[in-house]
Amino acid sequence: MSTNNPQSASSESVSSESTSSDSTSSDSASSDSVNTSAVSTRSMSTHYVDLFRHCSPYINAHRGKTLVLMLDGEALADGSFSNIANDLALLNSLGLRLVLVHGGRPQIEARLAKNGILTRQHSDLRITDAVTLEYVKEVIGGLRTDIEARLSMGLPNSPMHGAKLRVCSGNFVAAKPLGVVEGVDYLHTGEVRRIDGKAISRQLDQGAIVLLSNLGHSPTGEIFNLALEDVAAQVAISLKADKLICFGEDNGIVHNNGERRSELLTKAAERFLQHYLDGMTDTQQSHSQLSRHLIAITTACRGGVERGHLISYHQDGALLTELFTREGTGTMVAQESYEQIRQAGIEDVGGILALIRPLEQSGILVRRSRELLETEIDRFVLVERDGAAIGCAALYPYEDGSAELACVVVHQDYHGGNRGEHMLQQIEAQARNQGITRLFVLTTRTAHWFQEQGFVEVGRERLPQSKQALYNLQRNSKVFEKAL
Repeated sequence: MSTNNPQSASSESVSSESTSSDSTSSDSASSDSVNTSAVSTRSMSTHYVDLFRHCSPYINAHRGKTLVLMLDGEALADGSFSNIANDLALLNSLGLRLVLVHGGRPQIEARLAKNGILTRQHSDLRITDAVTLEYVKEVIGGLRTDIEARLSMGLPNSPMHGAKLRVCSGNFVAAKPLGVVEGVDYLHTGEVRRIDGKAISRQLDQGAIVLLSNLGHSPTGEIFNLALEDVAAQVAISLKADKLICFGEDNGIVHNNGERRSELLTKAAERFLQHYLDGMTDTQQSHSQLSRHLIAITTACRGGVERGHLISYHQDGALLTELFTREGTGTMVAQESYEQIRQAGIEDVGGILALIRPLEQSGILVRRSRELLETEIDRFVLVERDGAAIGCAALYPYEDGSAELACVVVHQDYHGGNRGEHMLQQIEAQARNQGITRLFVLTTRTAHWFQEQGFVEVGRERLPQSKQALYNLQRNSKVFEKAL
């Protein structure tokens, strides 16, 4: 359609030329403008359709999940919270359960300095005396009100129009005094004693966003100033949250060369944290936002939370990008690798078809129908990443004690990660368990890879008789085998 329209416009211009060159110029320009606009509209429409189709698996995967989001005072002071509030409204409408934990360290320091109050710190914790506590309560109360106001917006022509978010705060965090540590009395600085997870869950079940701060209450009616990272981690652990997400200055962990570390396991994150702290002075440590965030996330992961995320509050849409795209943004810390190799099931047919179709169309793989794949799905293993199939392989046993390794595919975006080797190891283990003594494979384009995995080229006569009968001479595939 788009290629025909310009030709039609050109034809009309020529026929009009005998009448008036002026009108020809005008008509031609108008036609080109209309066609350009139409192409642009179609391109935008296609972009939106592709975007929603790409995001839909992640939306389905996150529906009903519990997210704890930690925003310290720097994030609230940056002015980008309006965009974050819009994203929270969208997540709430998509069925995610959200707990927002906020602090106010720079705002508290500014208020104390303005009033000439000297603040003392020890081991990266503020020593909160009675006077300081009053200012802390004042600042945190003001920030909470501001956050509630932002989450209550619903102006027409804005992302939050019609959202009608309900925000719930309360005495969900029980605290106790930190006491005297190394001879230092922390006074009204405390630590988390208990999180009322059941009460928070009831509010989440009703669709509310739960808003918590770094203040906690004791059974004696006292208020304590808590470390924000302690509150966020303990809330995530108590709720058995699926994710703890920390908004920071940087887009995750960025090396000196500018390269971002996209993922870390918990142990590696703890080693990085220790190395990071060892290389800093005590003064630098006390002001390190990254170290506080890593402490929160590693504590949460050790307590049973599956994943933590470090993202930037400067990046518009970072939260949505992290949740709803395959590669995400920032740095993810996980209890264990969030990729897994598993046996395929009937529910994976669609994902495997999407994975192998491009290679079938290019002639690299023999075409499989959906019906055939459904009957053979138990022969497949797949690499799954965040619910999406990014690799697959199949094992077809034969009567002579051999088996064919077939349909070895890794999505082009994930080449170079040894995923093919890991699938091969899984297939070989299955084959040995079934008493299979050798694997063979037919390939037209990837001979070198199989040779690197220990396969050797052999003649077609080495194939089982039933496979020889089906050999496609036109494809002229090379045959490789490997003894198990």
